[in-house]
Amino acid sequence: MGTAGAGYPWILILLWSLLGLVVAATSGVVAAKVLSSRHRDGSRQSRAAEPPGWQEALDALRLRYARGEISREDYLQGKVELQD
Repeated sequence: MGTAGAGYPWILILLWSLLGLVVAATSGVVAAKVLSSRHRDGSRQSRAAEPPGWQEALDALRLRYARGEISREDYLQGKVELQD
């Protein structure tokens, strides 16, 4: 009975170590996905770097097109010019 229980603590240490590795790997994968999704959302933040008044001009263009004040061609041309 004296030597049979001597290996038991090492099994617990091994299992806890494996559990720690699994948790660390899972955390790494989750962190990588969060960071990559933030990188993809960066295109939304780049709109904030547009010149002042750009969004208002685009909104005004859309409104004029919706009211029928300008044709589709004029709308598309204005949109292209605003994006340049």
